[in-house]
Amino acid sequence: MFLRGENRVPFTYFLYPSTWSYHGVYALFPRLDLGKIRHGRASSWIWFTSSPSPLSGGWSQRLRSAATSSAAPPEAAHDFLDDVARRNVDAHTVCLPRVRPAASGGPRMNANNLFQTGLYIVVLIALAIPLGRYMTSVLDGSSVVVRRIGRPLEGVLYKLAGVNPEAEMAWTHYALAVIVFNALGALVVYGFLRLQQWLPANPQGFGPMTPDAAFNTAISFVTNTNWQNYTPESTVSYLTQMAALAVQNFISAATGIAVVVALIRGFARHTTKTIGNFWVDLTRITLYIFAPLATVIALVFISQGAIQNFESYKDVATLQVTTYQTPRTDAQGNPVKDAKGNPVMVDNKADRQTIAMGPTASQEAIKMLGTNGGGFFNANSAHPYENPTPFANFVQMIAMLVIPAALCLVFGRMVGDQRQGYAILAAMTIAFAAACWVEISSEQGGNPLLASLHVDQTASALQPGGNMEGKETRFGIAQSGIFTVATTSASCGAVNNMHDSLTPIGGLVPLLLIQLGEVIFGGVGSGLYGMLVFALLAVFVAGLMIGRTPEYVGKKIESYEMKMVSIAVLLTPLLVPVGASVGVLTAAGVAGIANPGPHGFSEILYAYSSAANNNGSAFAGLSVNTPFYNVTLAIAMWFGRFGSIIPVLAIAGSLADKKRIAVTAGTLPTHGPLFVVLLLGTVVLVGALTYVPALALGPVVEHLIMISGH
Repeated sequence: MFLRGENRVPFTYFLYPSTWSYHGVYALFPRLDLGKIRHGRASSWIWFTSSPSPLSGGWSQRLRSAATSSAAPPEAAHDFLDDVARRNVDAHTVCLPRVRPAASGGPRMNANNLFQTGLYIVVLIALAIPLGRYMTSVLDGSSVVVRRIGRPLEGVLYKLAGVNPEAEMAWTHYALAVIVFNALGALVVYGFLRLQQWLPANPQGFGPMTPDAAFNTAISFVTNTNWQNYTPESTVSYLTQMAALAVQNFISAATGIAVVVALIRGFARHTTKTIGNFWVDLTRITLYIFAPLATVIALVFISQGAIQNFESYKDVATLQVTTYQTPRTDAQGNPVKDAKGNPVMVDNKADRQTIAMGPTASQEAIKMLGTNGGGFFNANSAHPYENPTPFANFVQMIAMLVIPAALCLVFGRMVGDQRQGYAILAAMTIAFAAACWVEISSEQGGNPLLASLHVDQTASALQPGGNMEGKETRFGIAQSGIFTVATTSASCGAVNNMHDSLTPIGGLVPLLLIQLGEVIFGGVGSGLYGMLVFALLAVFVAGLMIGRTPEYVGKKIESYEMKMVSIAVLLTPLLVPVGASVGVLTAAGVAGIANPGPHGFSEILYAYSSAANNNGSAFAGLSVNTPFYNVTLAIAMWFGRFGSIIPVLAIAGSLADKKRIAVTAGTLPTHGPLFVVLLLGTVVLVGALTYVPALALGPVVEHLIMISGH
């Protein structure tokens, strides 16, 4: 709308963006200087993206009347805006909490939070069902795309690589191919990072990474962790981003799906020594699943404003000149002091800004779809060039979990009983919804320490309320909370808010989801094979209770399978506490802590949990770009990834060699509510209780300190 007539200013009104879920609108508000309104001047535009509109209800009606009636005097709009000013809702302060007597925080799961969480889960499941059908046809070779269109291309690739696509592999050969291929990939990435100063597509002239940082980064991307101890936009060239890191984003994700498909074949086949061909699986997953989906998602991101170019960085003049002081130094770099021993300060002026460019949208698509998580920019998905709008954010959240959800349905179809897949999916969905509830409630409840400062943290028409530290106002509490749960349920690690700024319980949720082994949906492939390992453990425990040999999907679960299950389940609980203990007991580890006390311990615990479980997110207050952390975290990443893949493939080989047994009256049904509860109980008891002592020393103590008012 526009105010018309003499002395009136343009004023465009859209719905406020945290109402986006209801109205589908992402809003631009004019940033108005109310002191200049009567003179007909308005200042520049600014993004507003958090809570319900201050112009809702009666206020919007008053503005609408003043704007649309040509007979209305100019004073109508002026009086309205004066009213807005009196209510402290001008554009300069509307996003800040008003100072007033402390509020209780209001409902923690309000209608907006519930709606957005429910909408996300419904859309996720709705998209997973057809994707599961398509993926099944690709993986079993029955797809028309594979048989008629892709075979010629596949044939060329197999011929160039010297691969016989008809030759299947035993589990030992499959595991060897996985490890050797990924080890070679790590060497290639390391080479790019160390030699990029001599390679093309490096318009900023970035130099090489240090050996320890390059080692850490190479292992990180090969293991699907994407732990980033560097600032991408000031460290990595365009060629390195595309030819090294993005390639691994495809390959590492395809490796995870290949492993879970091999395990599913172990359940589906009988009396055979083979579980498929790794090279064929890798090729088809990349060509027919990741490539087309990533292309579509990249185009969506571009339509929303994510950048995609190969231009040099832009040096622009800032809108406002900033002055600041720095100590004067001598030729040796030592501070110069005056006669009183005080440092001599020098005035500086900042009036220029460098704006990073690059092929962001294409990298962002596979980053999310492959649950990789490594950002093109240091701010990751909080950066507006990576994740510009609430709709783009919603697509990113869907992309993270749609393949893991679809793989549950692939499992049911390939073993010949879709109910098995639905049971696994139901268990994951219940756990995910519960985690979202706790996370969003904790963040919406805010920080009780601010009550003594008379800060209003209640969600209202003027503010999103809650703990907004480290969050983007264009996403608000709900989308930040769902994103946090999704990225740590999966092995993604992308962030659209800073996990280090979460409340203690808000930080406990993602930490616990990682420590569970990221089996609540989980990473592409790795989440499902992790959950199937827990399913084997659950039926084994049930078999012990009723005195029968445990069975799952028509296969007996015997001592060999349980030995491999034990290795897969206990490996990361060994890596995490050992790594965290070394971190807190050594000078090199403690040196990286910026927040001493329980939160500092939580930062170290989160780092090793994230690395060993191949997540990649972090409590960013910990300084980890040091030789100590680069080496120890890389070791945790490598063994956390391949130390669990090997026993999973061993289970696949053993199951494929077994006969299928018939269902009898004594067989435990593994497709109903009872099994869903049993499976969730096993995950919680084995996965969560392992870390209770460590969690009690970190986020639990921090929460108790916070609520006690200290």
